Amino acid sequence: MKAIIHDEYGPPSVLRYGDVDMPKVGEHEVLVRVRAASVNHGDRVWLRGLPRAARLATGLRRPNRTVLGRAISGTVQAVGPGVTRLALGDAVFGEVNQRGFAEYAAVAADRLARRPAGVTDEQAATLPVAATTALQAMRRAGLRAGQSVLVNGASGGVGTFTVQLAKRRGATVTAVCSTRNVELVRSLGADRVIDYTRQDVTRGSDRFDAVIDLAGGQRLSAIRRLLTPTGSYVCSTGSGGPLLGPLPLLVTVLATAPFVRQRLRVLTATTRVDDLDQLARLVAAGEITPMIERTYPLHETAEAISLVETVHARGKIVLTV
Repeated sequence: MKAIIHDEYGPPSVLRYGDVDMPKVGEHEVLVRVRAASVNHGDRVWLRGLPRAARLATGLRRPNRTVLGRAISGTVQAVGPGVTRLALGDAVFGEVNQRGFAEYAAVAADRLARRPAGVTDEQAATLPVAATTALQAMRRAGLRAGQSVLVNGASGGVGTFTVQLAKRRGATVTAVCSTRNVELVRSLGADRVIDYTRQDVTRGSDRFDAVIDLAGGQRLSAIRRLLTPTGSYVCSTGSGGPLLGPLPLLVTVLATAPFVRQRLRVLTATTRVDDLDQLARLVAAGEITPMIERTYPLHETAEAISLVETVHARGKIVLTV
């Protein structure tokens, strides 16, 4: 089958479109004919091996998985003997363990949901990882109707879902993004949009019931000043440089949390079929809309990831297979 392959760490130019063996289907797996896959931050980590601390998982000198891709949508082509929930021909979407940028993928059945009518493969491929992270971030924050939330990094793949889901919960949303994306984020329902190139949000006088930080770049002490005395901070990343990446901020959050009234949380999103089902129903009903800036054919994956790295995508970049 055709796939996007990388045998070494580096920029998108090290990717090549070539042939690999078809995946073998395990007892509790299904074979999916991939129709669409989305680009996520983790794909760039595996591609570049950065931060270097991540190489403890991705391979010290060379990547231990040579095909990227986590979020996919497609059709079931074969099922393992232990699979009873899914059948041949089912339209499905979900998360695969770094082998999604390919014509076929073997996926654990408990990581797949059925794609409902009214949701395209391209839309469904944006939901695993990005939309599930947004949904779980709000749970970690305990966000409720009538509360105020600041979304830092509101124009990215996770951020565009977070803004929409927060508004659907009845929250008042302040969104932070760059000048290029102000109108997009406002169109998603944000009550207020702050352009971080013109205003430092940490120097404002507003206080929020929750801060969902999808961009990093701020000290925890500065973020805590944005919170009410019992507010919640949820972070998923940080800017600790090419060696440690988000680790310094995440460790600081975990170390500080037991000693303050504010709820400080690190977000580690997990794949849950119930979450995928819920998100797909919302898309099918028109209650949330995946923001897809651009689609590329699979063989142009290098160009797709280059776009993400150079201009920062508005919402998601999707590969069609």
